[in-house]
Amino acid sequence: MKEKSLIDKIMETDPAAYHRLNVIVNYPGVHALFFYRINHFLWQRNLRVIARFLSQVARFCTGIEIHPGATIGKRLFIDHGMGVVIGETTIIGDDCLLYQGTTLGGVGTGQHRRKRHPTLLNNVMVSAGAKVIGDITIGNNTIIGAQTVVLKDVPDDCTVVGVPAFIVKEKGVKVKREL
Repeated sequence: MKEKSLIDKIMETDPAAYHRLNVIVNYPGVHALFFYRINHFLWQRNLRVIARFLSQVARFCTGIEIHPGATIGKRLFIDHGMGVVIGETTIIGDDCLLYQGTTLGGVGTGQHRRKRHPTLLNNVMVSAGAKVIGDITIGNNTIIGAQTVVLKDVPDDCTVVGVPAFIVKEKGVKVKREL
């Protein structure tokens, strides 16, 4: 059986995706990921200045900033992507969804060569305006609510909201607890 492509996933999940050509031509998240794959290839071959330059060109064209050093799995869907930022040491698993204005940002400055950006496991949704900051892990099948600020690890199968984030649903059960 053939593995689903990003375009197939978008066609299945986005009600506004009425035609494959529409998705390919008009979805900036698709364009940003196309540029990212090229830039990541260059980054891995130590052509870092050109990779960063081309990532800035892609940012200018799409409104989505993806550092070429980030690691992105299969079928990441960036919907209404304006203002999305994905930092250098970010790791994103398969089948994740990011909405506009989300930041997967880092802590630390200068020449630190450590992991300083988040890891999203598989099937994570980060809603509009949410900020996920630091070397933290967001568990599988997690939903991060709009405008939420996440500064600590989140377990699998949770929904988190708030500033700072707290859990409102865990494994399908409503709860209210701190991270």
